[in-house]
Amino acid sequence: MEQEIGKLLGRVLGPEKCDLEAWEMAIRDSVHQIGSHLLEKVLNADQGGYGGPWVQAGPGQEARFLGYRDKEVVTVVGSVTLQRAYYYCAESQQGRIPKDEALDIVGTHFSPGVRRMMGRVGSKESFEEGRRDLEELAGIRVTTKQVERIAEAIGEQAEARRLPEAERMASEKVVRLKRIRQLYIAYDGTGVPVVPRETEGRRGKNTEQAKTREAKVGCVFTQTHVNDKGHPVRDEGSTSYVGAIETAEVFGRRIYSEAVARGLYQAQPVVVLGDGAPWIWRIAEEHFPAAIQIVDCYHARQHLAELAKLVYGPNHPKCQPWCTARYDELDADQVEKVMGAIWSLKSPDQKVQRHLDRERNYFQTNAERMRYAGFRRQGLFVGSGVVEAGCKTIIGLRLKQSGMQWTVRGANPIIALRCLDLSGRWQQFWENRAAG
Repeated sequence: MEQEIGKLLGRVLGPEKCDLEAWEMAIRDSVHQIGSHLLEKVLNADQGGYGGPWVQAGPGQEARFLGYRDKEVVTVVGSVTLQRAYYYCAESQQGRIPKDEALDIVGTHFSPGVRRMMGRVGSKESFEEGRRDLEELAGIRVTTKQVERIAEAIGEQAEARRLPEAERMASEKVVRLKRIRQLYIAYDGTGVPVVPRETEGRRGKNTEQAKTREAKVGCVFTQTHVNDKGHPVRDEGSTSYVGAIETAEVFGRRIYSEAVARGLYQAQPVVVLGDGAPWIWRIAEEHFPAAIQIVDCYHARQHLAELAKLVYGPNHPKCQPWCTARYDELDADQVEKVMGAIWSLKSPDQKVQRHLDRERNYFQTNAERMRYAGFRRQGLFVGSGVVEAGCKTIIGLRLKQSGMQWTVRGANPIIALRCLDLSGRWQQFWENRAAG
């Protein structure tokens, strides 16, 4: 080892002018070379994982040793060549390499450490940017496609591990000793740009064929107190996220299992926050029938503002006063006055009149979800900003970058990884994945 270090210093500290960055990179590369050489020796000190002439291949099946096969593996300190004992089961006609199983490299040429890095960068930035960052920051050289495939594979693993637990949660009322004062469940939808084949037969808002698919994102968080002004305060670190491009029915089971895991049956009260989309409240009625339902107050205000602009025009002197009066009525629990004001609006334009009819139905349907003064007196949140921020962070920052088009199969694993990360569960997932 001392000789290797001596050679290293000789290469770096040559006659050239001092260049600290060049020294740093040269030393890092050289240390990686030493490390990969040492790691290779350590990993090959077990006779390739040889376990005798026969090993178990399955229930009642045995595999016979046929020899050794080498495999090059990319690790965090460089490439190493592994010697592995290869076994073959004639009955099942399948091979088995116990050493690959022990090292968690079955079917891959990347070590767990490298795959973890690839999963992290692939979930946070474009696959090409991730490739460049791996090379620049860690000295790991992989292709863009490899980053994509590994990141998606890890996301699929995360989803596969979630499903059995989610099914158990959905079928059992998990008992917790710690009681939760207030539990909030919020969910929303946002478009993900997809390749054309993913929207065949789906009409867009202003186009013959849709260009996006809706990803549904949900969050669960808790609140235990209000501040000195009586405003609710979200518990620090209490927010967890779930999401996927899927039907409302499937997503309903997803957000329900997350709520159960977070203490749904130990919380009082339970609050569902959302905009006025019907699918949101259908999920609430099915999975959270006892919950307090609250329409996000900013969405309600937005409906009023857009309505006033449509009827009066954005620069008409009546537009802003009409909105301000309606906002005050909403804040005072006077939803009936808001509806009366909307009913009094008329327009000769049939398109505007149809919009008026939709808005009347919106406020009439959601009237009891807009009792904001009463909700505030209870110290409850009346805005769904947490899940809207989650939509931007989970979906917008990663899946809506310029020029991106996804398949549903490719997008969902990345959404799964981003939900893990934003929920603070990445480390737990990786450790559990390695353990079993």
